[in-house]
Amino acid sequence: MPTQTWSRPRGLDHVVHAVRDLDAAADFYARAGFQVGGRNRHPWGTHNRIVQLPGFFIELLEVAEPEKIEPFAPGQFSFGAFQRDFLKTHEGLSMVLLASSDARADAKLFDEAGIGGFAVFDFAREGAGPDGAPVKVAFSLAFARDELSPHTGFAVCQHHFPQNFWTPVRQVHENGTVGVGGVVLVADNPTDHHVFLSAFTGVRLLHSNSIGVKSVTPHGDLDIMEVPSFRDQFGVVKTIAGEGAELSGLRLEVHDLDRLEAQLNAGGIAHHRRVGRVVIAPENAFGTTLIFEQAGKA
Repeated sequence: MPTQTWSRPRGLDHVVHAVRDLDAAADFYARAGFQVGGRNRHPWGTHNRIVQLPGFFIELLEVAEPEKIEPFAPGQFSFGAFQRDFLKTHEGLSMVLLASSDARADAKLFDEAGIGGFAVFDFAREGAGPDGAPVKVAFSLAFARDELSPHTGFAVCQHHFPQNFWTPVRQVHENGTVGVGGVVLVADNPTDHHVFLSAFTGVRLLHSNSIGVKSVTPHGDLDIMEVPSFRDQFGVVKTIAGEGAELSGLRLEVHDLDRLEAQLNAGGIAHHRRVGRVVIAPENAFGTTLIFEQAGKA
């Protein structure tokens, strides 16, 4: 059982959207009006493409070279093996990562709270600057685990060269998306995950109501709700594929919902309106529910 160990609250940094065909997923996001980055290759067998927003990004990821994946080991979280095992059963949001200013300090806090137990994972790769020139990007990940949710990934991400990664020109999208509102998890009993969610986000006071449990972080919300609430809010009947809380939806903020719908219609992407939102259901979005809300009114 996690214990209460407090730190500065952590906001959203990115989500991993695990897919079996990276280029097909990139084409979907492009048709939906997003600017999608080029293919990046990891030495542990995964490839990704990035959709960047101010202070947040969607990591589209596939297991492209499974022979390179390192197995799990005591005290070691294998990022590649986790994504491989996730994709054996379904596509969708496999992991949520919060922003960290010190991954090693956060790993220690996770250990003290009873939600850690993993070594920090450091890696670097070559990226491309706005002018195409090569730049170095490097990250450190500290992993957390909700024992009730073994099939959902949680971590924090520290950027070592943020000036080389965050690029305003890559944060402009034709569909008018300007930011992230939050991520939505679905669980049979959201309150079972209350203590974990508080320790993971560093937010002491969570909001509980008839819809579920919410952590309001400095950058986006983490909501855990029951299947009926997810259906009522977003018009999507969700089936939980694994145990515990499952990452099910991503809330994005746009300037103009009508402009967004025009873009989706032009791209041939099925969607619907629900409670003042535009929603793309998981069967049309590689296993996840994309939820678009009017910026400033979510």
